[in-house]
Amino acid sequence: MALTLLALAPATALAQAPACTIPDRISVPRMEQPRRGEPVRKPPVTGYLLAMSWSPQHCAGVRNPKGARDRFQCSGENGKFGWVLHGLWPESDTRDYPQWCRPARIVPQPVLRRHLCMTPSVQLLQHEWAKHGTCMSPNPAAYFRAAQILYRAVRFPDMTALASHPQTAGRIRTAFAKVNPGISEPMIAVTVDREGWLKEVRLCLGARMRPQRCKPFQAGAHDSRRVRIRPLR
Repeated sequence: MALTLLALAPATALAQAPACTIPDRISVPRMEQPRRGEPVRKPPVTGYLLAMSWSPQHCAGVRNPKGARDRFQCSGENGKFGWVLHGLWPESDTRDYPQWCRPARIVPQPVLRRHLCMTPSVQLLQHEWAKHGTCMSPNPAAYFRAAQILYRAVRFPDMTALASHPQTAGRIRTAFAKVNPGISEPMIAVTVDREGWLKEVRLCLGARMRPQRCKPFQAGAHDSRRVRIRPLR
């Protein structure tokens, strides 16, 4: 796996970091396999996406914030989460990105604990490893370490200020580019749900994990798309 990681801001500049406490015991995730009809794909890896989710939007849509699936992220018992890492995804030159490249064992508990404040769901960590990480490394610890280095390098804009007014996808891209030297708007993708709520921001990376212009199928919402942002409570 290429580990020439993107040169963004230093790790100490991370903003919107979760005030996260990990309980003495965490659950063991279930094994993840492709769903029926979902193919194994192993095209050449030509780039990556670093996908970061806006946690208030995720938690606004869950049925039970204190249910087993979403309790850690959404109950408030373990901290309040803003931007969290959805995943680091290998990409190809088409929409048919690599996936499910190797059989995936359960991610070891020490690895889950190390990265649970970054991706606050043991099942999502298992899913990301099985679907995406196995296409990058035979070792889950190495995969999540690379994802952590990239995630910690990102600066985030003032989301309270952005959430106080209606935005557009273009303005959100500009806000991220402004606080991340070396990153320009075409390297950033914004995704929204059907009602126009902000879901994710994604950074497009090249084969050596350096920022690059997003490919057309990675670009996300158009600049003029109106976006609403759930405030961090």
